[in-house]
Amino acid sequence: MEVVMGAMGSLLPKLGQLLMDEYNLHKRVRKDVEFLRKELESMHAALIKVGDVPPDQLDRQVKLWADEVRELSYNMEDVVDKFLVRVEGNQQPHDNTGRFKELKNKMVSLFKKGKNHHRIADAVKEIKEQLQEVAARRGRNKLDGIAFNPNEAIAIDPRLRALYTEATELIGIYGKRDQDLLSLLSIEGDDASNKKLKKISIVGFGGLGKTTLARAVYEKIKGDFDCRAFVPVGQNPDVRKVFRDILIDLGKSHSDVVMLDERQLINKLHEFLENKRYLVIIDDIWDEKLWEGINLAFSNRNNLGSRLITTTRIVSVSNSCCSSANDLVYQMKPLSTDDSRRLFHKRIFPDKSGSPNEFEQVSKDILKKCGGVPLAIITIASALASGHQVKPKREWDILLQSLGSGLTEDNSLEEMRRILSFSYYNLPSHLKTCLLYLCVYPEDSKIDRDTLIRKWVAEGFVRCGNQGTSLFLVGLNYFNQLIDRSMIQPIYDLLGQVHACCVHDIVLYFICNLSHEAKFVNVLDGTGMSFQGNVRRLSLQDRNKDHQGTPIRNFTGISRVRSITVFTSAINIMPALSRFEVLRVLELSGCNLGESSSLQLNLKGVGHLIHLRYLGLAGTGIRELSPEIGNLLFLEVLDLERNYELDELPSTLFKLRRLIYLNVYLNKVVPTPGVLQNLTSIEVLRGILVSVNIIARELGNLAKMRELLIHFKDGSLDLYEGFVKSLGNLLHIESLYINCDSGETSFELMDLLGECWMPPVHLCKFVSWMPSQLSALRGWTKRDPSHLSNLSQLILLSVKEVQQQDVDIIGGLLSLRFLWIQTTHQTQRLLVIGADGFRCMSEFRLDCGSGAQIMFEPGALPRAESVAFSLGVLVAKEDGNCRFDLGLQGNLLSLRREVRVHMYCGRARVWEAREAEAAVTHALHAHPNHPPLYIDMLPHIAEGAHDDDLCEDEVEN
Repeated sequence: MEVVMGAMGSLLPKLGQLLMDEYNLHKRVRKDVEFLRKELESMHAALIKVGDVPPDQLDRQVKLWADEVRELSYNMEDVVDKFLVRVEGNQQPHDNTGRFKELKNKMVSLFKKGKNHHRIADAVKEIKEQLQEVAARRGRNKLDGIAFNPNEAIAIDPRLRALYTEATELIGIYGKRDQDLLSLLSIEGDDASNKKLKKISIVGFGGLGKTTLARAVYEKIKGDFDCRAFVPVGQNPDVRKVFRDILIDLGKSHSDVVMLDERQLINKLHEFLENKRYLVIIDDIWDEKLWEGINLAFSNRNNLGSRLITTTRIVSVSNSCCSSANDLVYQMKPLSTDDSRRLFHKRIFPDKSGSPNEFEQVSKDILKKCGGVPLAIITIASALASGHQVKPKREWDILLQSLGSGLTEDNSLEEMRRILSFSYYNLPSHLKTCLLYLCVYPEDSKIDRDTLIRKWVAEGFVRCGNQGTSLFLVGLNYFNQLIDRSMIQPIYDLLGQVHACCVHDIVLYFICNLSHEAKFVNVLDGTGMSFQGNVRRLSLQDRNKDHQGTPIRNFTGISRVRSITVFTSAINIMPALSRFEVLRVLELSGCNLGESSSLQLNLKGVGHLIHLRYLGLAGTGIRELSPEIGNLLFLEVLDLERNYELDELPSTLFKLRRLIYLNVYLNKVVPTPGVLQNLTSIEVLRGILVSVNIIARELGNLAKMRELLIHFKDGSLDLYEGFVKSLGNLLHIESLYINCDSGETSFELMDLLGECWMPPVHLCKFVSWMPSQLSALRGWTKRDPSHLSNLSQLILLSVKEVQQQDVDIIGGLLSLRFLWIQTTHQTQRLLVIGADGFRCMSEFRLDCGSGAQIMFEPGALPRAESVAFSLGVLVAKEDGNCRFDLGLQGNLLSLRREVRVHMYCGRARVWEAREAEAAVTHALHAHPNHPPLYIDMLPHIAEGAHDDDLCEDEVEN
């Protein structure tokens, strides 16, 4: 759904829904709705074409027409949603305790239904008239298709400039070239791999200097090759022209190749390159299929040390270019702080070593926003220097402020905007909308992946043609595509998995510009932005951190707001909820809504927000949730995490059949029996306490569940049997968290899980905080180990004991990347971590208390970056390990984040504990990565021991 389409993408399916028999619309209304649907489908097709053209190339009349259609689509969807909400509200179960009351309810329902149909008939008629007027106005002005702006000169592709930029213009380019690429491209030495054809792909988003770097490398090493070629490709290439350009660069004449077809050109390249060492650079590839065609021309294996370099903005394309073992992907990095400053100053103050004092701070602030992107640095520096005259500081400050809002109109920055527009306009329409939505976040934000996707879904940006497919999973695909295309930057967790993203400041300014022009998101951050016309999405940001003003009252379009996101102190200017009529997304997470907040009382009116899909209240300090929450029949997401004083949820919440995500996490919410089964759309359920069997059995009706966090209290065998039976119906479960307060009876639950439940193959996370044993894990692997093939995280924090067979079983889980086990009654005194297991382990934590020593074989944990384990000092001494050789020296070569040793020294002498500490320290002292080492000297913690037991000599001292 492109931004200029407004609500068109989500509106068209709803118009089709209105035509279904269940809504029983009057014949005339159905006819009008059918007219609207067909008319809007035609406009939708036209708007897709409009969205693929940069605004500066569109005729102004086309822009005005697109704006009118967009606004109409928003208004029409509001009308349809109001009707659907009212009809669905009338379809709720009635209280049939008496015949008179039942008859009364039916009569009221029919009356309301009649009023609703009358309302939508009038609204459809009005929209139809407006749509006809828009079409007539377009016809009167004879707008035929998409017209390009005749006054806008066709700009030269700014990437061509990089082909002819002197390498010395980019400070830092020599370091990148000499230290990285040249070593990768080396053809010297007797190593056979250096003689094979090597392909290297340089990847990174627009403006990082990929082409310039490739050109610099090309000029440096081209003399080492028999023939060479540097060929730009671009977004819409002719593959025959690409082959012709390569041959011409290699030395063939134009007349020799101009008439050849694609097959003949490939044969000509094979023939020409057969006995030559060649260097070929293919610059700016956008399509994997194009690369597959180009690659056919370089399939010969002459083993003469040839090199093929590609550049691209798309990660998947770079991976496709480097599919062989000898190939390498080179991830382009921004310039360092020092190189950025030198490049910036060189452009503005060429005759001086640095900037005058008055420009020092503003220079730092501008460079921070440039983020090491050479193109941004060069173009902004050019904007601040005119010939030999440096602009006054006042203009520097104005430019800095405009960069912050993304609204700068300085013509000298057009080159930067154009080069980013190549990436943006290459996106599919739905990805453009998802990308522009990131404007709601301030710069330097760490944006949680799952939260962002849930907002996309609530806004209607994510659509799926396959009924029953999780929209969240479709949105996850959207998110990954934006990363793949280098439009957002991934943020990895400790396991190397993407859990969040950030937007480079330069990209953020670019999309803020587009968003402002299309009136997609309005940002209020204290910099004086004004509101014009209808506001559809509002972001209240706290850039100044001191919002003390009164709530927003001065613009009329607030009733049309569909989404509002508030950041911390900006809550002080939040308008009253009663002013919103069609709000879909309300994000207040992190804002103070506790007793001291004036908005606390207003939340009690949240029930009138009948269009609401997303309600984010995480960490807001609320103590209660109004029963009016049950009025929000469209609500899909309710996030209540970290509200520690919220003890219960209103029973009305559990009648929300569209709810997909409910997170109360640490709060122990006890649902009323009989209501949990109503949440038939739920996919993520966190924080439910189960105390009776009927609730445990109701979980089995929630067939779409992907993630479940459940807490048992006073468990019994009957309760556990009901839960395990329900779990067998949750075929889509990916993450399962279980806690239990019932002590020894929790062992029964783990036994049942091992005997009566087989995890679905896509289970990736299993977490247990309850006292247990490893019977379930043994049972699963014995019956069918393939069902754990995707298990990547295993956390068991109160296991009775771990035996060597358990270590071997866990080590054989091929996808396991995170392991954390704590034992309570360890009896096996030696556990060996072998070299043939844990091949993908990134973080390893095994704490067996004072009852065991853990040893690592050579080659163990080959990918582990963080390790935490226990050492029972007395056990090691008694078993003959007097030198405390745990296999750490010269081992675990991937360690870099942390090594933590829980050293249990109870009943050992001080010198023995110190000797153990020294041995571990010495073993890791020579580690090449120098990982931080933390040794926790702990008392004896075992059955019958006290927490304050220490070494005997230490107690005496």
